[in-house]
Amino acid sequence: MISHPSRHCAVELQALPSRIGQVRRIVSAQLRYWHLDPLIDRAALGVTELLTNVHRHAQPDKTCTVEIEVQLDRLMVSVHDHDPRLPVMEDVGDAADTDALATCGRGLAMVAAVSESWGVRPDGESGKVVWFTLPTPSAVRPTAARPPRRVTQDKPVRVFAEVEHDLDLRRPEHAPARSAVVG
Repeated sequence: MISHPSRHCAVELQALPSRIGQVRRIVSAQLRYWHLDPLIDRAALGVTELLTNVHRHAQPDKTCTVEIEVQLDRLMVSVHDHDPRLPVMEDVGDAADTDALATCGRGLAMVAAVSESWGVRPDGESGKVVWFTLPTPSAVRPTAARPPRRVTQDKPVRVFAEVEHDLDLRRPEHAPARSAVVG
């Protein structure tokens, strides 16, 4: 089930590895639609970590709901599951040198590192919500209903800057972008 009120999206799923990539793509597409492109990488990483935790730890099932919502100047991302046990973030500072290079057990620390704030709260008697927030770019914050004033300038403005560069179109970084035609 996907709901799309103006600035809210919810997806219910089984937190299986095959579904996590799909949810990342849904979150990315929704943030692009809302013109929140600068938040895509951090939101997708956070969602991946939270869904991985549901997959690894949630009991009695892996059913969960991912919600993303713009609240004033924040993006709130939350994952609701049916396991009432609250997660505990492992303290990286207390780990032995060999554990510092571990590739698992760091999900909440990653969420904390990429987000502005995060937390967990019980959800009824048989579940919990783990959430994080990201600040939205100032360009997408609500503005006054009145359109901006038009400013006139006395001097003409150059549309294109004069730049001299030698381009080698054989080098990938100088080659023109290819356009894909979908038929």
